Amino acid sequence: MGVIRPMGVIRKAGWWIADYAYAVRWQIRALLSRAEPRALRSGDRTPILIIPGVYESWRFLQPLILELHGRGHPVHVVDPLRNNRVPVPAGARIVDAYLAEHDIDGVVIVAHSKGGLIGKHVMTFGRCAHRVRAMVAVAAPFGGSRYARFLLGPTMRSFSPRDTTVRLLTDAAEANSRIVSVFARFDPHIPEGSELLGARNVRVETGGHFRILAHPRAIAEVRETAEIPPVA
Repeated sequence: MGVIRPMGVIRKAGWWIADYAYAVRWQIRALLSRAEPRALRSGDRTPILIIPGVYESWRFLQPLILELHGRGHPVHVVDPLRNNRVPVPAGARIVDAYLAEHDIDGVVIVAHSKGGLIGKHVMTFGRCAHRVRAMVAVAAPFGGSRYARFLLGPTMRSFSPRDTTVRLLTDAAEANSRIVSVFARFDPHIPEGSELLGARNVRVETGGHFRILAHPRAIAEVRETAEIPPVA
């Protein structure tokens, strides 16, 4: 008979509470923000394209955005995604069209959660896949989440491991070597974790699905990936 470890349960509960407190705080800040996307496009270093998670606007990722823009990277946000409730293939088409319209090459995608699925879809099936150099995906459900079957509505249930798009992306591994997957030791939304075969997998010794976006290790991985010189 297994021994219950109360400290482990308490620690996970603390991470869960802190995670939702972070999410609520940044959702409110995102709603109140007056930041303009055009102001972020200045810079002469590697271009960055932001793909947020479901029910998130690009403003939710401002800790990462401000860090990258402050280091001279032009940061592109895809306003037509709005709060990213569209199916993954539709979101990928929106991102693909943005890359073509703005003629961006050598881009590094920075994505959160569902954004990682959209980013991988672009890198694998998009007509502008050649424009994407790499992606850093934070807390992405690459293999889906078994919790999805308990959720209402097609938006959230599409994260099931049995979902057609999730399975299609799982089987398509050619882009994995250009992906850095950053994830917490404990993710309350993705019990399977975000490890991706063939990718650079970075497990951060903390808990959470949202607040890992502001973790120094996650920021460092994004910064380092963006600053790797492109291959001639």
